Amino acid sequence: MRLCRYNDNRLGLVEGDRIADVTAALDAIPQSSWPLPPGDLLIRHLDAVRARVKEVGPGAERTPTAGVRFLSPVANPTKVIGIPVNYQLHIDEAMEDKGLSAGNRILKIEQAGPFLKACSALVGPSEGVALRFADRRNDHEVELAAIIGKTADRVPKEGALDHIAAYAIGLDMTVRGSEDRSVRKSIDSYAVLGPWMVTADGIADPDNLDLEIRVNGETRQKSNTRNMIFSVARLIEFCSAFYTLHPGDVIMTGTPEGVGPVEAGDVMHCFVERVGSMDVPVRNA
Repeated sequence: MRLCRYNDNRLGLVEGDRIADVTAALDAIPQSSWPLPPGDLLIRHLDAVRARVKEVGPGAERTPTAGVRFLSPVANPTKVIGIPVNYQLHIDEAMEDKGLSAGNRILKIEQAGPFLKACSALVGPSEGVALRFADRRNDHEVELAAIIGKTADRVPKEGALDHIAAYAIGLDMTVRGSEDRSVRKSIDSYAVLGPWMVTADGIADPDNLDLEIRVNGETRQKSNTRNMIFSVARLIEFCSAFYTLHPGDVIMTGTPEGVGPVEAGDVMHCFVERVGSMDVPVRNA
């Protein structure tokens, strides 16, 4: 099932090139009072919402996907987690290109560990990327994003995929420099998620998916998630060893080789097999 958040926070069921407005299915989310439970309420109650979607979907109003304003399918994660150096060829290019490393030491994934992107950086593809430091190098990094569906605390990789609710395309933008990753990658709009989420039952093997990004029609990155050093299950084990993962938390699983700079006016076309594609415009903040 493909679910999106669009326009004025409507919930949509994506059916080919049309969207069914299934916002009525949100009544399956129990009413909560302060303090809210940690995590995204839609993801926490996704099974109940999906059941309601099947009920209200047949009679729902439908609209073409063209022209729809796609927002991040996850509204309220507690964490957006980035994974550095998870493709060997990306490590190799970072070692060779001083513009990528910016003088920072390149560590193995086990040494570097995961990093956090501010939740305020999270946007949908239609909102686009706003370059805050246009005089510095700002790079695209296309990734598979895994959305956590249930609490995960120090879980082993065996069975770790059971903790995933859905997958989406992730765009981990970064400004190059000497600052810590969590600073350079947490700029507003530097975590793009979308264009919708595909529930986990729609992707049998997240470790064998083609992914690609084209900038103004030019292919920049093209690889497959089978080239990841840590599999998706291993990443859940890895991240949950450091902090508890809550429903709606997003793990951006790392980017392959080919990262490169963008500037205002560019359009990034991102693709992940079995998820879909999204166009992300770039502008100056």
